[in-house]
Amino acid sequence: MAAQPRMRADRAAHPQSLALLDWYDRHRRVLPWRALPGQRPDPYHVWLSEIMLQQTTVETVKPYFAKFLALWPDIRALAAAEDQAVLSAWAGLGYYARARNLIACARAVAALPGAAFPEAEEGLRALPGIGAYTAAAIAAIAFGAPAVVIDGNIERVITRLEAIETPLPRAKAEIAAALRPMVPAGRPGDFAQALMDLGSGICRPRNPDCLLCPFRGACKAAAQGRATTFPVKPARKGKPVRHGTAYFVRDGVGRILLGTRPPKGLLAGMAEIPNSGWAETAPPEQPPLPAIWTRRNAPVIHVFTHFELRLIVAEAQLSGEAPPPPGLRWVAMADLGQEPLPTLFRKVIEAV
Repeated sequence: MAAQPRMRADRAAHPQSLALLDWYDRHRRVLPWRALPGQRPDPYHVWLSEIMLQQTTVETVKPYFAKFLALWPDIRALAAAEDQAVLSAWAGLGYYARARNLIACARAVAALPGAAFPEAEEGLRALPGIGAYTAAAIAAIAFGAPAVVIDGNIERVITRLEAIETPLPRAKAEIAAALRPMVPAGRPGDFAQALMDLGSGICRPRNPDCLLCPFRGACKAAAQGRATTFPVKPARKGKPVRHGTAYFVRDGVGRILLGTRPPKGLLAGMAEIPNSGWAETAPPEQPPLPAIWTRRNAPVIHVFTHFELRLIVAEAQLSGEAPPPPGLRWVAMADLGQEPLPTLFRKVIEAV
């Protein structure tokens, strides 16, 4: 596929699309996964970045993206990687189901002719871990398909442009209807990325720079002086709180005791500090081995998508070496970087 041509001279295009692409050509962000003007996008880079960017910031993703490319420069290399190696490289990025789907998707694509991603949204959606938004983004950015791409930034831009009063997520159909005639046939990928850049840098949730916006003459919310009231969101419900105890124990040579999460469920397959599990009321004490345990007063607090977790940390120090309890293992502190430790249990270690 040839690089997407510029559209400056196409006066038949939607006027807001032209204004946006003119702005984008001057102000586009330079991102590690984004093709430069005139370059052909790499579908592997587009897919990898889109998976990493789900519910994660650009600045957080940049070093992870670089690390993954250094370890696995293409889809075949990633497909051949060991699960634990990928989970370890992902550790700290959060939402670990994405990492497991990443592995499954890489292997599914590697098994296709030429190890090539499908170019159509329908084929992309059939792959593990690729939903409607990600399929549209890959189709538009990597393959130039006229897909309607809607992420959080784009929701904000379009609800303000059209002053859409319907609360999210019910407003998605209206957002798509407003976007569809705007998608330019020649540069759908640039159009989608331009909207993302606009939402990130200009049409921010708070203090939008309306005077610098390429939509300033057409934005209904700005004309009404109500830009920050969009998008309309339903009232937030408080997250439920769950409780538990984490057991941090060191042996006489400085190793710490770790386990592995079950292969299914929350943080599946990741490394963990032994713990009691968690529930609405604190589960019974379940120390992994006999020792003198000291409980820290301040809990480790970690917020998941659907609940807040508060873990009390119990600490113990053994005087010598001891065999690990069944299902657990001793790990030297220097080797923790090779373990797929999620942020939750890194917080536990840092607390101690």
